[in-house]
Amino acid sequence: MTLQETTELHNGIKMPVFGLGVYKIPDEQQGMEAITYAIKSGYRLIDTASLYDNEQAVGAAVRQSGIDREDIFVTSKVWNTDQGYEETLKAFDTTLDKLGFDYLDLYLIHWPMPKQDKFKDTWRALEKLYEDKKVRAIGVSNFNINHLEDLKTTAKVLPMVNQVECHPHLNQQTLRDYCQAEGIKVQAWSPLKRGDLFEVDSLTEIAKAHKKSVAQVILRWDYQHGILTIPKSVNKSRIEENADIFDFTLSEREMAQIDALHNGDRTGPNPEELNA
Repeated sequence: MTLQETTELHNGIKMPVFGLGVYKIPDEQQGMEAITYAIKSGYRLIDTASLYDNEQAVGAAVRQSGIDREDIFVTSKVWNTDQGYEETLKAFDTTLDKLGFDYLDLYLIHWPMPKQDKFKDTWRALEKLYEDKKVRAIGVSNFNINHLEDLKTTAKVLPMVNQVECHPHLNQQTLRDYCQAEGIKVQAWSPLKRGDLFEVDSLTEIAKAHKKSVAQVILRWDYQHGILTIPKSVNKSRIEENADIFDFTLSEREMAQIDALHNGDRTGPNPEELNA
């Protein structure tokens, strides 16, 4: 169990279980420093998106890391205003150009945008990119079960990953069970709920018992549930601390305590309601 541990997607591609999220780090120098430090610390997955406006920094940091490109797994996402078949193909070319790569490891539809009713056409574009070997794996983000069921009616390839908001207050148990049955890996964004969980009594007690931080306890909870996770930080000590979760184990009772914190509270939009 190390930071380089991978899981196998349903197409056989191996994807790191743990990575660095770079959500809205627009400062190129700050972003490059964080990514460079993460890679030096052993991270092998970087998660970006066209919305984050830092794909160039991600590409530069990966190229300058001294690690072979094929040993670093990079994810990006098509934004809502670029949905549609031709629009997505064009957006992907822009992403690849900004990254400075020949290929992408994982490309996701950022939001389902159900009222736009374009995600099936967008998915066809992702299938084309996958078929043309421009991307090694394709998936979705923020898709609920109904969106995945709708997508299945026309999809030739099922999503390999569904990246969703997931943390102890929103544990996504029903969605996780569905995805597991369908062979779709669940990845958590905002796994630490932007720090809102750091004062929760049960979490602080568990952390104290293991001589760990609350963040480490939550990320270990992800790991033991088989949830892939991408905590964001630009702080070097936090980047290192977040990854230090492989030397302790939460008991069944502790896992159940954390599961019981679920209350449905979100930090981001409800996928059913976001249509802009």
